[in-house]
Amino acid sequence: MNEGAAHTSDGADGHIPVFLYHAVTDDPPAWIAEFTVSPKEFAAHLDAIVDSGRTPVTISVLADHLAGRAPLPPRPVLLTFDDGFADLPGPTAEALAERALPATAYLTTGAITPGGRSLLPPAPMMTLGEAAELERSGMEIGSHTVTHAQLDTLSARELTYELRESKAVLEDALGHPVRHLAYPHGYNSAKVRSLSARAGYETATAVRHALSSDRDERYRIARLIVRQSHTLADVTAWLDGGGARIAPYRDGPRTVAWRWYRRGRAVLRGPEFAG
Repeated sequence: MNEGAAHTSDGADGHIPVFLYHAVTDDPPAWIAEFTVSPKEFAAHLDAIVDSGRTPVTISVLADHLAGRAPLPPRPVLLTFDDGFADLPGPTAEALAERALPATAYLTTGAITPGGRSLLPPAPMMTLGEAAELERSGMEIGSHTVTHAQLDTLSARELTYELRESKAVLEDALGHPVRHLAYPHGYNSAKVRSLSARAGYETATAVRHALSSDRDERYRIARLIVRQSHTLADVTAWLDGGGARIAPYRDGPRTVAWRWYRRGRAVLRGPEFAG
């Protein structure tokens, strides 16, 4: 439970689906195919969201609630997009705008900046110059770090660079503060969460493949990662507040063990792609 967070919500049950999408295309690169949905499937998901009666909001609305500044609207739902694939400022943004659905896009600056460096494998990506276009279409912009590294394996110096540099690049491009962060592949730790707050972020989203809630942690907001294998029935179940665990909850032993294994591997190999 966050210090200062409100204990009640205008939602019916307090369960909040926060959807995590990546590319929306019929022809994804092999490395991201598992986390890609087709435009036809995506349209069906969006129509289900509209029909669900939930209130679509951006991460800022959830942030205001978790900080105790404002109540949530009835039965909120959030749409988020990671990385910044080429479809985002084009057909994906258009599909959202046609249904008046707001969203939050977390951009990996090293992958979308000319001459930038990231650990993401090759894929068609949007450009940094299109970030302002996304805002005009109704999307909120957040940071997804510079290189998409496994943040919980980095040194404090490397981690601070990933957090602060990506924020600065986006703020320079947009002309206003960038308040929100998404951890690449959800990898985080107490140190990562602490340094994210110090870097000036008001929230950070993880993955966890769980429903968020009106009691979730501001620096570990749970999201439901949408995979190619998920069906419309899965999406409908999440919208109904079921089909997944409810955050907040403690990391399990397997998650902790996997983190220590990756840290040891990073000592030998250096920073690795979070994916």
